[in-house]
Amino acid sequence: MSISAYLTDHWGLLVLLIGMGMLLHSDIHLERRMILRMSTTCALLFLYSVSCYVETYLGNQIDYSIWRPILSAVNYSLVTFVLVNIILIVCPSQRLYLYIPALLNSILCFVSIPTGIVFYISPDNHFGRGTLGYLTYFINALYLLYLIFSMFRNSKNTREDYPLMLFMAVTSVLCLIMPLFIESASQHWFNISIAIDVLLYYVFLLQQFTKRDPLTKLLNRQSYYSDSEKYDEEITSVVAIDMDGLKEINDTEGHVAGDTALKALADCFMKATKRGQRAYRIGGDEYVILCLDTMEDAVRELIERIRNEVVKTPYTCSIGYAMKDGETSIDKLYQLADIKLYDEKKLFYERTGKIRRSMKPPTETE
Repeated sequence: MSISAYLTDHWGLLVLLIGMGMLLHSDIHLERRMILRMSTTCALLFLYSVSCYVETYLGNQIDYSIWRPILSAVNYSLVTFVLVNIILIVCPSQRLYLYIPALLNSILCFVSIPTGIVFYISPDNHFGRGTLGYLTYFINALYLLYLIFSMFRNSKNTREDYPLMLFMAVTSVLCLIMPLFIESASQHWFNISIAIDVLLYYVFLLQQFTKRDPLTKLLNRQSYYSDSEKYDEEITSVVAIDMDGLKEINDTEGHVAGDTALKALADCFMKATKRGQRAYRIGGDEYVILCLDTMEDAVRELIERIRNEVVKTPYTCSIGYAMKDGETSIDKLYQLADIKLYDEKKLFYERTGKIRRSMKPPTETE
């Protein structure tokens, strides 16, 4: 057992983990909690690699050592805690009670050192499984199923993000089940697979900052232009939305209050949209929803859901929509939707008497 042998076995993993640590240390985009969780996961993977290396070395010796069952308990515990951290990274809204099964698993693994209930090391230094020998695999499988379910349940990710989510799910499952069939894969498959998945997800999160508006988390103007071209054949409707009275909020309550209002409306749009309905912030208080392969009844239902969500807030918005007819361009659809939006906004200002910002009514052009 030597440092050089460890480095030979885990060089790729160490390069990944050190690189991730450097990226996370200099990151200016992610929340501190997310950086902490990713850093913790990298640290756990490093500890797991060291513990596995030492335990494997001890397992190849003739004489029994008390350190081998201790390290086995550590290894079983670390795998489960890594999976919990992955869930909390991919699904930050999940509660910390997810750690309860991992803690129970860890307690049973350490209790197994004197009792052999989960595993045991015989006097001639052979590994064996106890009554609950597959408990850890069962708990890990439940965590993976929960992770996959959480990733896709009510997901607001765009369709191009799903292949990455599927890739992460498949590789996580493989690195867990392959050790059941290939004993030598136990440490290497899990370590390197999870490390790569964490790195890929980090890149994915950074990519979101180029695609999404930093205030509202909706897709941004550049994404709107890109998607208008990419999904031109699939877009059947454009919904234009404009917040009412933003100027008055900014003038009387300040721009922080205005930002709060913009974000509150964006949250309403995210709750109201379904698959195939992509929401964007394209200007100060201007939003657009592109509806893909969506019939007019479904568009009206979307608008109704938006109104039902917005009414729960102190704010209001004006909405207009247009359906594609033949070869109507996306720009033309937006223009038609904007005309309907303007008519509704005009009624709002007439009804409330609020100050209206300077704006020219949109006109339909050929």
